[in-house]
Amino acid sequence: MASVNPQRPLAVVTGASSGIGRELARLAAQDGYDLVVAADEGPLEEAAGAFRAFGANVAAVEADLATSFGIDKVMLAIGGRPVDLLVANAGHGLGHGFLDKPFSEARHVVDTNVTGTLDLLHRVGTGMRQRGRGRILITGSIAGLMPGSFQAVYNGTKAFIDSFSFALRNELKDSGVTVTCLMPGATETHFFERADMLDTKIGAEEKATAEEVAREGWDALNKGQDHVVAGWKNKVAAKMANLVPDSMLAEQHRKTAEPGSARQ
Repeated sequence: MASVNPQRPLAVVTGASSGIGRELARLAAQDGYDLVVAADEGPLEEAAGAFRAFGANVAAVEADLATSFGIDKVMLAIGGRPVDLLVANAGHGLGHGFLDKPFSEARHVVDTNVTGTLDLLHRVGTGMRQRGRGRILITGSIAGLMPGSFQAVYNGTKAFIDSFSFALRNELKDSGVTVTCLMPGATETHFFERADMLDTKIGAEEKATAEEVAREGWDALNKGQDHVVAGWKNKVAAKMANLVPDSMLAEQHRKTAEPGSARQ
């Protein structure tokens, strides 16, 4: 990373080219962080230019974070510099029935949302624990609280990530490293387009903005909270998920995520 100011802390943000990740990276730049930002698609260089407007030194890494090579590229950009903040936000969805999509697509969702996320958390988190300081924000989802008919792989990965975030926080509670889980619901990003879900009820409905969701996550991170469910409707949905049987939750999810449900 060129022209590094040693007085500025460093934040690493994945999935930073658009959506929630871009907004979180912007908030970090505004708060005085230098940045290593990574994404596998989208206008990453354009986003990096916007972050530099806040005085941040920015290294932009185009990489497939589902692969070890992609994580290697992120670590190379960090270059051994201490990471003060890690925003593990990269992830994507997959609509349609599980058996109606090639398994390679399901595997890529798992490798991005779970395997790549854990790989980066392990590499960066180890250094944070050794130094006795650092903050981690992990983007989970309220989707992880319910069976996701016609979005089964994505919801399954988010169930893992939500659970993992709370467990990791507990393991690190005496280390000086905090872990916060951001749990949004449907958000106005490219998520549903990429997941081939624009013809679903959830894909077509009005959603929270990425800026709103990112602000809630950023505030929870700075307060050291264990998690935040972004948006009051999602807070209600999260509470209901603890009360409603899984079979009923799966049927409710089907009505919003089944292909063609936007026309029903």
